[in-house]
Amino acid sequence: MGKRQHQKDKLYLTTTEWSTIYGGRRPNATRQAEGSEFKRLPFDHCALSLQPFEHPLCTPEGIIYDIMNIVPFIKKYGIDPASGKPIDAKKLIRLNFAKNADGKYHCPVLYKVFNENTHIVAIKTTGNVFSYDAVDQLNLRAKNFKDLLTDEPFTRQDIITLQDPSDLEKFNLSRFHHLKHNLKVIDPEEERMKADPKYTLRKMNAETRTILDTLDKEYKPPSEKTEKIVKKADKFNAAHYSTGAVAASFTSTVMEVATAHEPAVLADDVVRYSMVKKKGYVQLQTTHGNLNFELYCDAVPKTCENFVGLCKKGYYDNTKFHRSIRNFMIQGGDPTGTGKGGDSLWGKPFRDEFKPNLVHQGRGMLSMANEGPNTNKSQFFITYRSCRHLDSKHTVFGKLVGGLEALNTIEAVETDNKDRPIEDIVILKAVVFVDPFEEVNEELKKKREEEEAKKKQGDSEQMEKKLKAKRVLKEFHKGIGKYIDPAETAKAASEVAEAEAPAKKVKAVTGKFGDFSCW
Repeated sequence: MGKRQHQKDKLYLTTTEWSTIYGGRRPNATRQAEGSEFKRLPFDHCALSLQPFEHPLCTPEGIIYDIMNIVPFIKKYGIDPASGKPIDAKKLIRLNFAKNADGKYHCPVLYKVFNENTHIVAIKTTGNVFSYDAVDQLNLRAKNFKDLLTDEPFTRQDIITLQDPSDLEKFNLSRFHHLKHNLKVIDPEEERMKADPKYTLRKMNAETRTILDTLDKEYKPPSEKTEKIVKKADKFNAAHYSTGAVAASFTSTVMEVATAHEPAVLADDVVRYSMVKKKGYVQLQTTHGNLNFELYCDAVPKTCENFVGLCKKGYYDNTKFHRSIRNFMIQGGDPTGTGKGGDSLWGKPFRDEFKPNLVHQGRGMLSMANEGPNTNKSQFFITYRSCRHLDSKHTVFGKLVGGLEALNTIEAVETDNKDRPIEDIVILKAVVFVDPFEEVNEELKKKREEEEAKKKQGDSEQMEKKLKAKRVLKEFHKGIGKYIDPAETAKAASEVAEAEAPAKKVKAVTGKFGDFSCW
């Protein structure tokens, strides 16, 4: 037994042991993996697109490409895609493959079908492709160096090997230069096809195809891209709470960092409606007389603004009252006259505004027609009598204040079995007498302009103060205190001297213990 035979025994694995002895990764493992991994390209495939070729060309080394792929690649990179060596497009040779009745490539002399084990050669001068057996027997052994199809002479150096079963290294995909370095030529047609979402759909059933076709026909992309305008809070629309951006950025890394609290911006409707204190007045001029309404704009502003806005647009002009039920109500506001049409001022249904003091009590109450909760659009109805069962189902937003005789005349019109008036009752024109919302808009605009003017004036005054503070100091003498004005100092000293000193208060002497002289 030798000495110190266990001195290299350690309680851990060294780097060398891990990488060489115990199955670790070898230093040359990458090269070995590249050499051992062999992916063969079929002889009838383009070495660039890896797809079957249609118009084959080959290099002097016998690598086959399709003309539609190799020419743009050489124009862009100027190299052979497989080897990476510089190449000129003029050196490419056009190949003439022969096909049998089954559409398979074969030798035009021996009629032997080409496969992955066939030795295939081409003649450089003519581009004709033969099996090596035909060229060997009829050209090389016979020393007849003429093309077997055209009798065009060639030399031994003009024989190009396209496929040799004993040497398949040039068909190894893992060694292709363009695959290693990811060299591609972008096809404009392919890029256009990739823009289509259906490009990635390989297979789809008939139902999916029908749905996608319908979507293509009916979908209309937005015509204009509208940028989202971020509103800033001012004196009128600033909320008493913040946007919460600081808390969100503190608790989430996804949010943008925010370190200053900003007040949230109230919606324009909230600001405007809070300033509406007046009632509106509208007149509906019909074929049977005029109907004057008072609108509760201060109580139900959203509904009243919708009605007033549609009246000012002329939306109700020349529309018919399509439904009338005696002792109940008359309904209108649908431009189609069917009771199924109409749209709101904003193009979508808006919410209900129920108030406990606004009910369907009495004749001539103006209320919104709807299809259910929060589905108000443009249709409205006028009651002929109290309809308390409609409370909290339809929004009451006005009442008749003039034209009761006209309403009586309208109620007397006969109807058919579907409650449609036999005689047309048409709204000729809707006239707005008082529009509180327009007044509020003008008032709010005026206040904001005044506030902006005050802000600009305050900014200008503050800027003037800053400029005065930054004025150039004047030197009165050299040395310490050179910026102090002697005249100002003398003036201040004289003012101090002239000022009288305040009289001292005399404290009253109280009895105190002294000597014994007073005893």
